[in-house]
Amino acid sequence: MSYHHVPLADCADRIRRLSPSCGPVRLVGIDGHAGSGKSTFAARLARALGGAPVLHLDDLANHDALFAWTERLRTQVLDPLSRGEAARYETYDWHARRYTAARELPAADVVLIEGVGAGRGELRPELAMLLWLDMSPEAAWARGRARDGEEQREFWDGWIPAERKHFQENPSLPFAHPLVRECPEGYEVREGPGGIPPLKASVTHSDEPPAVR
Repeated sequence: MSYHHVPLADCADRIRRLSPSCGPVRLVGIDGHAGSGKSTFAARLARALGGAPVLHLDDLANHDALFAWTERLRTQVLDPLSRGEAARYETYDWHARRYTAARELPAADVVLIEGVGAGRGELRPELAMLLWLDMSPEAAWARGRARDGEEQREFWDGWIPAERKHFQENPSLPFAHPLVRECPEGYEVREGPGGIPPLKASVTHSDEPPAVR
């Protein structure tokens, strides 16, 4: 199946019509290699969704536990959202090398989780949809290194083998629903290995698509 251009407004409409997956929340994961454009895509999709809250997994990880954040995510975020309650989680300062603040994440209709590992096996049962930013690891890492500059060279030297190990042990791509690729005009998508999640069997009045004119 080939890529085709899809406006983010159309992606947002489809997400709104998915069944809730974590309590009342439609939790959407955005995964891909570091440097592939996940944060930018998440910000644009959040705007298309009318301001959907976004959780950045970089806020949960730390230098000593790049991928060992599953339990913190469960207790501080997923458990409250599953009860329809706002989540409150500690955020890591990568320069101070410690958790320095906390953020609140409302139990909105749609919540986006972006970052490497957003589609890991422990999280997938809570996701209404998993999107994968389709860029080769070499291209993504080169872009990330160029973005972060010489100051972060040592970090990237350690990150790349850690990311390789993570995806070898806990891959996301085989379970992704749409694959998303940047293009000059925005984004293109195609069906991923995980297929496309079905829409809700019935929709409320507020969920109904606009009438055809």
